[in-house]
Amino acid sequence: MQYLHTMIRVGDLDKSIKFYTEVVGLTHHRTTEYPDGKFTLAFLGYGGDSEPFLELTYNWDTTEYTHGEGYGHMAFGVPDIYATCDKIETAGGKVTRPPGPMKHGTTVIAFVEDPDSYKVELIERKD
Repeated sequence: MQYLHTMIRVGDLDKSIKFYTEVVGLTHHRTTEYPDGKFTLAFLGYGGDSEPFLELTYNWDTTEYTHGEGYGHMAFGVPDIYATCDKIETAGGKVTRPPGPMKHGTTVIAFVEDPDSYKVELIERKD
């Protein structure tokens, strides 16, 4: 078994692609439109054109979603969490939990929010 992607639904595809490429640093690999289904898929990731990806699904007739109670967050490892959060804020991103040690531990984390209010955890990994 191989992990391939995580999909989230977004209300403004261009805004979401800009956030995940310019603010988070993912690479936009491909976008495919499905006119018969009235939706567009965009795949973003790190490195070459291989999984795992973040799949952004844009349904042409929907501009916002409720997340429900089941969604928690996605997480990205970063080498310098303080510099990363500064870069995110400078780029117009929203840091909702500033960098610092997690409760009951020493791992340094922060949380940011994407344009659709999805939570993104940053975890400092020096290695």
